Amino acid sequence: MTHILGVKDGMSQLFDQNGHAIPVTAIAVEPNTVTQVKTQDIDGYDAIQVACGNRSEKQIKKPQQGHFKKAGRVDFKHIKEFRVENASEFTIGDIIDITALEEGQKVTVSSVSKGKGFQGGVKRHNFSGGRRSHGNKHSEREGGSIGAGGPQRVFKGVKMPGRMGSDRITIKNLNVVKIDSENNRIFVQGALAGKRGDVVEIVTK
Repeated sequence: MTHILGVKDGMSQLFDQNGHAIPVTAIAVEPNTVTQVKTQDIDGYDAIQVACGNRSEKQIKKPQQGHFKKAGRVDFKHIKEFRVENASEFTIGDIIDITALEEGQKVTVSSVSKGKGFQGGVKRHNFSGGRRSHGNKHSEREGGSIGAGGPQRVFKGVKMPGRMGSDRITIKNLNVVKIDSENNRIFVQGALAGKRGDVVEIVTK
């Protein structure tokens, strides 16, 4: 099982041997560095902490610099902890790169969807809204009734306007269509949540 961080790099399409277009999402997968190893004996569970990317050293706090220094550098930008079955197989400073992935294998990708702020029921829950017929005033995008007559209250879980987006979305069994080792890019079939530049977590079986 492989755990690695990447950055969404936009969408495109590739063509298979039969000339069929395959929609793909490009993910930039720079080499990841193991910055911490947690074991059952010390921490109570097995996990590894990986980091990638780079940023200005002055943007990193001193305690975090000291933590990263054990891995050989301090200018990491993205950091994430993954649960693993046997953390003793890893050591601080290990590199996990694109060579851990293969074309045709299935991966699980997690990312955060785009935030859309406070939205109404039509956009948030795909409500149809009111009729656009004559005599219907200001009800084209209303949500309709929200409560029952008997209990005289609104039930929990009723679909209503509210904050939309910024949710963690995990998509399983995505196919790795192509790997570009020279540019550290992988192309995964289908769409991923989030915008260009967002961090994605890739886990293989």
